[in-house]
Order: sequence, then C-alpha cells, then structure tokens
Amino acid sequence: MKRTNPSPSSQERDELERQVESLRREVRQLRLEQDLLKKANELLRKGLGVDLQLLSNREKTLLIDALREHYGLPELLIQLDLARSSYIYRRARAAVGDKYLQVRQSITDIFESNHRCYGYRRLQASLTRQDVKISEKVVQRLMKQQSLVVPKPRKRRYALYLGELSPAPENLINRDFQAAVPNEKWLTDITEFQIPAGKVYLSPIIDCFDGMVVSWTTGTNPDAELVNTMLDAAIETVAETNDRPVVHSDRGGHYRWPGWLSRMSDAKLTRSMSRKACSPDNAACEGFFGRLKNELFYPRNWNNATIEQFVEALDAYIRWYNEKRIKISLGSLSPIEYRVSLGLAA
Repeated sequence: MKRTNPSPSSQERDELERQVESLRREVRQLRLEQDLLKKANELLRKGLGVDLQLLSNREKTLLIDALREHYGLPELLIQLDLARSSYIYRRARAAVGDKYLQVRQSITDIFESNHRCYGYRRLQASLTRQDVKISEKVVQRLMKQQSLVVPKPRKRRYALYLGELSPAPENLINRDFQAAVPNEKWLTDITEFQIPAGKVYLSPIIDCFDGMVVSWTTGTNPDAELVNTMLDAAIETVAETNDRPVVHSDRGGHYRWPGWLSRMSDAKLTRSMSRKACSPDNAACEGFFGRLKNELFYPRNWNNATIEQFVEALDAYIRWYNEKRIKISLGSLSPIEYRVSLGLAA
C-alpha cells in the first residue's frame, strides 16, 4: 500500500512563511551592512572594520545618497542612526557648495610650495598675507580633510670632538640666543647627511637676531677647509661695518685649529664655546639643523640623487629659508623680509 505525506496544515504553512520572511530580512540586513562598509571604504577611505556609528553626519549623508537607489531612506537612516532632519540639513549644505573650496586650494598650494613643512599657524599667517581672514581652527580642520601632514621631528646629531686641542674660551652666550641687532651673536656647528651616494656635511653660521643663515658651506669631508671657507664668507658680510659678533660653537676640533683661530683674531671676532658634550648650549643652531632635516631631508627619497644634486637641493632650501620661509616670531615674515621691514636691508 502506497504511503502519502500529509500536506502541512495552514498553521504550519504560516510558520514556514514567517521563517522565510525572517531569513529574507536577515539577509537584506547583512547585505545592507556589507554595502555600507564597502561604500565607506570607497567614498571615505575608511577601513572595512570601521564603526559606522562613529562617522560624522556629513559622511553618513554621503553613504545614504550613494545607496538610495538600492535601499529605502528609512532603513538607511535607522542603520546609520541618523535623524531625518540631520540628513536633510546636510543635503542642503552640500547643495549650497563648499564655501572653503578656494581656501582649500590655497592651503594646499602654500603647503606644497613650502617643502610640505608649514603647520596650521604658518598656513594661517600665509593666508592672512593674501588677505584671506580665517581662524587657526578652521585651517587645522581643512588641513586634516586635505590630508596635509607635517613630518614629525626626528633626532640625530653629528659630532666631532678631538679632545682639548687648545684652551676653550668662556661660554659668553650662556644659552641666551636673543640679539637686539644683526651681527651681535653668531652660532655655528656642523651636521651630517648620509645618502646612498655618500656623506655630505653642512657648516652654516646662524645670526641670533632673526635666524638668518649668514653663510654656509657644504662638502664631503668635515675638515678645516669646510669651516674656514664658511667663516671667510661670513667675515666678508661685516667687512665694511663695525660689527664684531661673538661667534659661538661647540668644542669640535674645527674651531680650535690654527686656521680658525687666526681668522677669528684677524677679523677681531670674539670666540665663545659650549661646555663639553652639552648640545643645549648651542640649541638655536641645533634647532636650525632639526628644521632643515625635518622639512627637506627626511621626507624625501634620495636613493637616486647624486652628491651634486643633493648639494643643489640643500643650497636651494637655505636660500628659501632666508628669503621666503616665514617665522611667526618675526611677524610672519622671512628673515630677509624682516630686515627689509626694519630698514636693515635693501
């Protein structure tokens, strides 16, 4: 005798339909969550593990608009925990347009043309010089939105101490790096750059008055010629004046050799030296080296650069530093602009 399966009762059919419908809702919910995460990754550059609830209302509005073709507005609002009124407000703001569009472009241009080293204060000062009035907080926000990040400081110091070759003069600067006039206090030191093509050494003289680089030399050896040539060039800048600056250095052998001593004596310049192994005694010069490396050296790839190309880039940076790089402490002017404003330079 052939058996037949009993047909399900209406109650069982209703239960099965409820289960199917529940599964459909769960599948749709999972698909919605997945689509939101994908769009957040595509449009907002967020990771696939991002918490959608932590997005800004502007970002949530962008996601909703991107998926309105496939999902209803109510379920999208619920999923992103966004009020309908907030969504309408954000859409209206977007329709008006970005009121900072031109400012964004100006900020990016200034940032890129200044070795990508200007923080929000100097960017705001640069905009003020262009008659653009905007607060520092807005500049900070726009920098973040444009992904304009200033390289973080890195510490690395070159030193050459050959012992007490001759008596060390007194530390006349004594960590007072302020000067009332140009050519009152000069600082000097040597720093090293190591690139694949070889080592390059920089020897500058920094004026405490405004941080201007009075003279500088570069070479592949940290020898007497490097520092003596730099000193000769610096002496030429005061040859026709009565300026006789104090020249402060560390206790490196470069500043205790006969050539250096005779040049200092002939030009009637006064020597000053830091204490042994005490870099804070020449902190202002170290600060210049730090800025130079953070703004020029560390952010760039020098793998394919020759020694000559690196030296050219170094020279160009120092000229930019003197002529164009603004300092907040100088009223948002470069050292040369500052001297011109005071009538100290043409």
